[in-house]
Amino acid sequence: MTIRVLLVDDQPLLRTGFRMILEAEQDIAVVGEAGDGLQAQDQVRALQPDVVLMDIRMPRMDGVEATRQITGPGRDGPAKVLVLTTFDLDEYVVEALRAGASGFLLKDAPANELVQAIRVVAAGEAMLAPSITRRLLDKYSAHLPTGEEQVPDTLNTLTDREVEVLKLVARGLSNAEIAADLFVSETTVKTHVGHVLTKLGLRDRVQAAVYAYESGLVRPGANGQ
Repeated sequence: MTIRVLLVDDQPLLRTGFRMILEAEQDIAVVGEAGDGLQAQDQVRALQPDVVLMDIRMPRMDGVEATRQITGPGRDGPAKVLVLTTFDLDEYVVEALRAGASGFLLKDAPANELVQAIRVVAAGEAMLAPSITRRLLDKYSAHLPTGEEQVPDTLNTLTDREVEVLKLVARGLSNAEIAADLFVSETTVKTHVGHVLTKLGLRDRVQAAVYAYESGLVRPGANGQ
């Protein structure tokens, strides 16, 4: 199945470069381009892409707000957002993840990483290495709750084991690492993660990690305890 991609960046030269890379792949088709967040919204509605390659800093509407408008609560369209950033751990990346992005990638990443990221996000997975998830959230812990807030009622829908898995996801552990920690199979972990995402209405494990921090279940810098 062909993955339909929308390119969103205010620099035409970069869009051209991304287009050349992606159109060389048989399973990827670039269906459109946009120079800012407002255009991106219109193009998503008109073209129904599977993945939006989204720049963060753009005129009129930035990538964070555009991501929120495209993938936020109440929006059931197929588009998933992969954020592009110039700097590792850009201060806006955590906001983009909160807004609904499925991951982020550096603009200077090798072509093969860009292609792989598109495929991963299109498949419904998160394009954000577990170690980076933890480092990202800890780095911007000042923007997150202190852990003293009341835990939301939605957490009561999870079993004790699912809460345990959610904490480990928030610590940045992979499925294999969680399986080893809990002495269960990877398949079992995948099942638990799937239940957590479904019950909490989350798209992927990146949003699950952000939720765990924002809900106060996990305190920044506390190793998920």
